[in-house]
Amino acid sequence: MSMDRLYKVIIRPLQSEKALTLIDKQNTLTFIVDIDASKTEIKRAVEELFNVKVEDVRTLITPRGEKKAYVKLAPEYKASEIASQLGLI
Repeated sequence: MSMDRLYKVIIRPLQSEKALTLIDKQNTLTFIVDIDASKTEIKRAVEELFNVKVEDVRTLITPRGEKKAYVKLAPEYKASEIASQLGLI
């Protein structure tokens, strides 16, 4: 996947109370992603952009028409470290 496509898949990280709770309790990052992105593309984009291993990706379409992705990292990686790099915490 080209770097151009990686940056088009992940639109922005989500910073809400629920998203911050998921970082601490479930080692999960929350992103708004491209509406056409598949779970495989989201997984590959997060792994390549942040140099981590992704365990699971769950997605949903919000009432605003945006696609939200919950990305659970492998236990050896800390979501809180990625979140601090992104300036979320």
